[in-house]
Formats: sequence, structure tokens, C-alpha cells
Amino acid sequence: MRGLELTPVAKERTVSISVKAVPRAARDEIVGWLDGALKIRVAAAPQDGRANAALESLLAAALGLRKSAVRVAAGHGSARKRVEIDGIERAELERRLAAAGFSLIASGKTAD
Repeated sequence: MRGLELTPVAKERTVSISVKAVPRAARDEIVGWLDGALKIRVAAAPQDGRANAALESLLAAALGLRKSAVRVAAGHGSARKRVEIDGIERAELERRLAAAGFSLIASGKTAD
């Protein structure tokens, strides 16, 4: 097809962080960094993926992202999880976490 130019589309980067999830908490909250993982408490029970869904929603809201941009990628049945976050660069993730009071630098951890 002559004369047709294709414009490359920039691919959004996926950043992953380690999370320590605490289900059945009194309230949903991001606690802070603990042993290189972001500790997050959720009120939901760890049944049928409810706690994971609550964790994804809470983290998305805290970062100002749509809920579908945050997903538990590994550790679905475990307290230790790897969470992937789409549509945000590493530096922006660090900035937003720092603005919320959760600096990656202070934790000694870096996002992947």
C-alpha cells in the first residue's frame, strides 16, 4: 500500500511491585513499606478473589489510575504478591507513592 504511513504506537510500560496483603483488616489502607514490600490491609476476606480485588481497587485509587490498570500477577493465594501496574512509568509510580507518603527510596526497594 503506497503512500500509507504507519505511525508507531508507544507501548505503555508495566511496572511491578511486591505487596504484603493483610485480609480481614478493620479497614482498607496502605500501611507502608515492610521488608521490601508495600503492606496493604483490606477488609475483604480472602475468598473467591475478594481480597485481591479490594487490594487492586485500593492501590489504583491511591495512584489515580483506573482499576483495570492494577492487577495481582502472582501470589493470588498468598500474603506476598507481585502486583503489575499498567499505564505508568517507574518514575511516575515512585512520585505518586512518595506524594502519598510511601517512598520507594526510603524502603530501599525499587520498582521493576
